[in-house]
Amino acid sequence: MVKAKVASGMYNNASEVIRESLRFMETHEAWIYQIKLDKLRSEVNKGIKHLDRGESVDGRAFFEELNKQ
Repeated sequence: MVKAKVASGMYNNASEVIRESLRFMETHEAWIYQIKLDKLRSEVNKGIKHLDRGESVDGRAFFEELNKQ
């Protein structure tokens, strides 16, 4: 794949291909991290809204019931 990129003329050598690939990976990982963080924040906000409306369960009772199952 690296050889093909160099042969295409888009890059002068393999090092350029590798550097560009690593930059892309870094950007992609940051993007995925942000998506996961946004989803987590959304879920936390949903939970807070439920609590504000009084929609909650007793944690101890929940886990006791879960352990019975």
